[in-house]
Amino acid sequence: MMTMKWIRLKSGLKEDHLANRLKYNPEILELHLNEEDMYQPGRLVDTIKWLQSQGVTVYLHHPSKYKGYYLDIISNDKERRYFYDWSSSALATICEKMNVKCVIHCHYANSESSRGIDDQVKRWNVRKRIEEILSIHPTCFLWEDTIGGIFSAENPFLRKEIIEPLNLPLTIDISHSFIALNGSNERLQKHLENYAYYAKYYHVVDSKGLKHDSLPLGDGNIDWKMVKPFVVDTDFIFEIGLSDSDHLDCSPMLASAAYFAKV
Repeated sequence: MMTMKWIRLKSGLKEDHLANRLKYNPEILELHLNEEDMYQPGRLVDTIKWLQSQGVTVYLHHPSKYKGYYLDIISNDKERRYFYDWSSSALATICEKMNVKCVIHCHYANSESSRGIDDQVKRWNVRKRIEEILSIHPTCFLWEDTIGGIFSAENPFLRKEIIEPLNLPLTIDISHSFIALNGSNERLQKHLENYAYYAKYYHVVDSKGLKHDSLPLGDGNIDWKMVKPFVVDTDFIFEIGLSDSDHLDCSPMLASAAYFAKV
């Protein structure tokens, strides 16, 4: 067994992925779920129980896609919108039972909410839909920002219109915020200061600041010496994009943990 500090990793539910991560005695493991996982709730509950029995703190991540399309909380596609609500309800039940939290996105890039920051009606619709999900469960979801659009650091109305009124607990993805702020560390610092009260969880991942690149720490342009004090006392994972197509090898996350420890 290998013991390192800050081993906070991401995995799917595949047994070989979980076995790969558990070799390194992770403190935290975030389970990124897909549509198929939602149809096997017993398997998910059993996995959470097993990981908790190993002393691992578990977080879930709401599926990002339905039938190959990215989800959006205000989607005009009724089927996709139904899946968003149904899966949120199913995960809320599991979170309550297993005492875990679930990361959720309002939207991803290139969907309805990724456009129309200046559209007050659209911003209001996003808020109303968030309220509907909060009515399912008020505390189990941690709302993650994306790289642009209504629920991103790019939106100057986000805190005043959505976060503050709903007292919304957040997952801040450092790279997403950095990209939304056009790769400015100065703006990123102000953003982290502004949202620190609401940030309950972080995705720690580097970026060049131009596109969604999910780099290991040190490979991008983010000032980690500035960022570390914001995240160090909060739960987080190293959510690094894995180069192999099967996402089995988590070594880029381990390299990021080693980098973070030295910052």
